[in-house]
Amino acid sequence: MGYVTNNLMRDEQVIYEGKIHWFIFVPGAVFFFVAIWVFNAMSGTVGGAIVASIAMLLSLSSLANAFIFKISTELAVTTKRVIAKTGFISRKTIELNHSKVESFNVDQSVFGRIFGFGTIVVCGTGGNRTPIPNIDNPLEFRRQAMNVVDEVGQVAGAQA
Repeated sequence: MGYVTNNLMRDEQVIYEGKIHWFIFVPGAVFFFVAIWVFNAMSGTVGGAIVASIAMLLSLSSLANAFIFKISTELAVTTKRVIAKTGFISRKTIELNHSKVESFNVDQSVFGRIFGFGTIVVCGTGGNRTPIPNIDNPLEFRRQAMNVVDEVGQVAGAQA
């Protein structure tokens, strides 16, 4: 985790890292197999070659986008903050201190429930809502994050 480890504060440690689920590669793989099928089924026709070429371009584009999203997204819970970073060339980050986190919402589609991925929505004080899609095992991430946030809140409450 390059961004997260490079931006840790003093005495801050990573407790849990979120990962992007492999399912983001499925649309590109589907386009790839459609391109192969069209090429084989309609070989020798100009229309078949054009459709197969378009499907192959969509496949390569989708797979490249998925790969870039996977390698450029970082999500972590540390001893002091929740950190999320997306983007390769342009970057979007959110870093919420535990005291500023209100909740973590999990949105899962039917496929998400079946294959174990979903969108984490980090809700901060002041109405700040940041969705992070395609997280592998989002319920575990939420559980880990809420445990750390709860522990920090209990320590802060005991010191007051």
